[in-house]
Amino acid sequence: MNARERTYQVLFLCTGNSARSILAEAILGRVGHGQFRAYSAGSFPKGRVHPMALDVLRARRYETDGLRSKSWDEFAKPGAPPLDFVFTVCDNAAGEVCPTWPGQPMTAHWGIADPAAVEGPPEIQRRAFERAYQELARRIELFLALPLSSIDRMSLKHRLDEIGKTADREDGRR
Repeated sequence: MNARERTYQVLFLCTGNSARSILAEAILGRVGHGQFRAYSAGSFPKGRVHPMALDVLRARRYETDGLRSKSWDEFAKPGAPPLDFVFTVCDNAAGEVCPTWPGQPMTAHWGIADPAAVEGPPEIQRRAFERAYQELARRIELFLALPLSSIDRMSLKHRLDEIGKTADREDGRR
């Protein structure tokens, strides 16, 4: 099977697996065009997806029925899918000792501010979730543009790390 026909397995990690990693799983699941299979998990999963994350996805007509908050242990046990990429999307998860992942995946940190930690009226919280969605969508877009079948491992690692430092250019951040 050539690299074009291959399906890459991608895991997005966050501590609670209730917002950012869920958003990333949904985004890549939609835009990955069958070339990517997206998953999400958390080191200390909350056990439920944040309602505002689901609202943001539903507003964009994402299918949300299969999204759930789960432990990263599901992806480290025998029989788990061999992973090609693991991206941490929160600073806490990036600093934790991760399990040994099947498949020896490439890893990178794509830290995004936690929208679930934002306090205030619903419109302020909604903006935080929208911002997280936009930042993740932009990073995933950059990831999908990488020439995975023709780039060497060291260059790929560098490019994945650079994507994690990319802010959404449309609003001038960073």
